[in-house]
Amino acid sequence: MSTAVPSRRTSVPSTEATPSIHPGTGPTSRTALRYLAAVTRLSIGWVFLWAFIDKTFALGFATGRDKETGAVAVFGDAAWLNGGSPTKGFLGNATQGPFADAYGSIAGAAWADWLFMIGLLGIGVALMLGIAMRIAAVSGAVLLFLMWTAVLPPATNPFMDDHLIYAMLLGILVLVGAGRTLGLGRTWERLPIVERFRFLA
Repeated sequence: MSTAVPSRRTSVPSTEATPSIHPGTGPTSRTALRYLAAVTRLSIGWVFLWAFIDKTFALGFATGRDKETGAVAVFGDAAWLNGGSPTKGFLGNATQGPFADAYGSIAGAAWADWLFMIGLLGIGVALMLGIAMRIAAVSGAVLLFLMWTAVLPPATNPFMDDHLIYAMLLGILVLVGAGRTLGLGRTWERLPIVERFRFLA
């Protein structure tokens, strides 16, 4: 009399790829992140560049508008191009907190005007083009930090405001290589001088 022996089946591991359970790691998410970072870079770059343009020509947004009447004097006396000071109004009247006197003492100084405007232009152009992102990020963060110290404490928060948030965003944009998408970052990084001196990347 024969006894039936149970058959043993050897399980074979499946070769099918297991779907990722971690959101935001797929190719679509990475592409979306690249473009979101690029648009953020362009947006912040335009903030800097527009500030330079408006202060240079007094287009009536932050410069060249009479606060009482609302009248706009485009290319008027407030324009930097016509001898107006881009630092006098803010540093002389709008500063507050522990550094107000220090900033007030340099308000309207020619060297402060030139340094401020060169910074706005250089940071704005670099961010818009996606080149020299490290220098632009560091310079932008320093400028934003100084502007933050000029209005301490912020009006709506014990310490946090948009200046610090923009500064942190600049650091993130460098880390994710935001200049390579919708920008000239890849071409810039392949230049011999940039490959030699990586801080220019």
